[in-house]
Amino acid sequence: MAKLSFSAKIAAFAEKVPEAFEAVFKESTQEVVREMQTLTREGGRMRYDTGFLWASLMASTSAMPRINPNAYPAEGGSYAFDFGQVEAVIAGADVSDTLYFGYTAAYAAYREFGARGQPPDAFVRSAAQNWDVIVNRNAKRVQQAYGL
Repeated sequence: MAKLSFSAKIAAFAEKVPEAFEAVFKESTQEVVREMQTLTREGGRMRYDTGFLWASLMASTSAMPRINPNAYPAEGGSYAFDFGQVEAVIAGADVSDTLYFGYTAAYAAYREFGARGQPPDAFVRSAAQNWDVIVNRNAKRVQQAYGL
C-alpha cells in the first residue's frame, strides 16, 4: 500500500480552509522539535548533564546549523534551552521553505549516532521517524477544529 505525502494527506481540507495546511505544517514541525528536545528524565532520548547539547539546538530556513568543533560546556556550567529562536523560525517559515534544525555542540553527532562503545541516543532520528504520526494527529485535530 502506497503512503500519501504530507501534501496529499491534507490537500482535501486545505482547499476548503487554506490556513489549515500551514497550521498542520507548523504545529507538526514544532512537535517534532519538542520530541527531539525531550529529556530522558521526561521520557525522551535527550541526555542532560549540563544542558549544553540541549541548549545548542538552532533552527534556520537557509542552511543546516553546523557543529562547532570547539563548542563544549564550561566546567561547572549549566545551560538552558530557549525555544524562542526555534519557534520564531517556524512561525516565519512558509510551507514551501525547507526548515533545518541542528545542534552546534561539538559532541552532538556522538550523542546522536553513538561513539566509543556508547549506544546511540538517536534523539533526532527517532523524532523524525514520527513525522507521519504527528502530521496525521495534527491534521485530524485541525479537521475537527474546522468541522471538516
